[in-house]
Amino acid sequence: SIAKLLFSNKIEGDQPEGIALSGWRFNLGAGTANQGATSDIDDESRRAECFMQSDGSLDWNQQLGQLYFLTKAKEYGCEEFVLFANSPPVALTKNGKGYSQSGRFSNLKPDKYPAFANYIGDVLQYLEEVKGVSFKYISPINEPQYNWDSPAQEGSAWQNIESYKVIVELNKVLKANHSSTKILFGEAGSWEYLYQAGDDANRSDLIQNFFNPTSLNYIGDLSHVAPIISGHSYWVDGDWNTLEKSRAKVKEEADKFGLSLYQTEWSMLGDGYSASEFVGFDKATYLDIALYMSKVIHHDLSTANVCSWSFWTSMDLERWDHKNRFLLISTTPGGGVYSDIKQNGNHRATKTLWVLGNYSRFIRPGYSRIKLEIKDASPKLFGTAYLSPDNSQLVAVYTNLTDRSYDVRCDVKNSVNVERYTTDAINNLKRETIKDATEPIVIKSNSVVTVVYNLK
Repeated sequence: SIAKLLFSNKIEGDQPEGIALSGWRFNLGAGTANQGATSDIDDESRRAECFMQSDGSLDWNQQLGQLYFLTKAKEYGCEEFVLFANSPPVALTKNGKGYSQSGRFSNLKPDKYPAFANYIGDVLQYLEEVKGVSFKYISPINEPQYNWDSPAQEGSAWQNIESYKVIVELNKVLKANHSSTKILFGEAGSWEYLYQAGDDANRSDLIQNFFNPTSLNYIGDLSHVAPIISGHSYWVDGDWNTLEKSRAKVKEEADKFGLSLYQTEWSMLGDGYSASEFVGFDKATYLDIALYMSKVIHHDLSTANVCSWSFWTSMDLERWDHKNRFLLISTTPGGGVYSDIKQNGNHRATKTLWVLGNYSRFIRPGYSRIKLEIKDASPKLFGTAYLSPDNSQLVAVYTNLTDRSYDVRCDVKNSVNVERYTTDAINNLKRETIKDATEPIVIKSNSVVTVVYNLK
């Protein structure tokens, strides 16, 4: 039932079964779950299994939960798969741990770069040949700007030169394996790390460092490096002005080198949100948090012009009054959220799932964003529009944070019928059919609405 919520595109009556995700990321864990308590990571939900065992051998009877959702995603029609690693396998790290004690430098042993690359190649081949799932991208490095020296979760810092060595070795392996998988580089901890040096020039300014042909770390000419740079929407999301300026800047820098942008991780992690634009976490409802997510998605799509958008994470325990800040689906073990996570339990879809569905169900791979003008548009009333590759469908997604309803009817020629999907305090992607585009198409206060025009 969780898989249905994430991947299904079916609809019965007026209620969709799920949000039809078109992309899914598989965490290539470092092996802290295999270590158990000796991993030093107290929170079991932050540990991950690994196919590579402590002696370097491969055990494919690992990560069964991840493999389950991978196969279900494919069954339901998910189209794009990304393999990513937060840390190298513990068998290859300097301290034998999934977190780092190497400061600003990588936790990967200096002589294990080829081994890390070969391991990734082996996993890709296994998942494709045995599990029948081809991965479009492999993302081997995550948020290299942080030291990851706290045993809270898996991670490693990476100097730019160390990232370069990983990419070069991985490119060799993918080329030798005649793999169709491309390397997705970046996963910057914030958009700013892509276009400015910040406090540590050796771990940031990634676009210039890796895609400027004059750079010593240039990877743009490697056969299996995708012309894409990826980053995370954290920290530069506190208000409308910051959202707009930071994303305009990263787009400007990416455009210089012909790069597409992927937003590969966001949740409402920060605490610096403007009091004039967000009520604060104590007062916020689940819908308030989901509506703010829509604001971030809007700017990532319309200002940064990203080609992909991912949330972190699909499901988690709803602890410490975090509500749905870090999850789409709330999971609860039988003994409660602070009990043993290996217990059976229950799950519940939250408003972040359905608001994300206002985008993911309807803006499909290959759709093109087109110009949308909204009278009285503001940080409280905004939207984007998209056209399908065969010109048979026009999709517009609106967010209304004002205290009044808004009519978005417009003159759409050759419209056969119109559908409206509303997510608000009461509804979760509720479908309503409108006879033609000339009738009122009302966007209620505090709602996200997708309008689908089926064209002749």
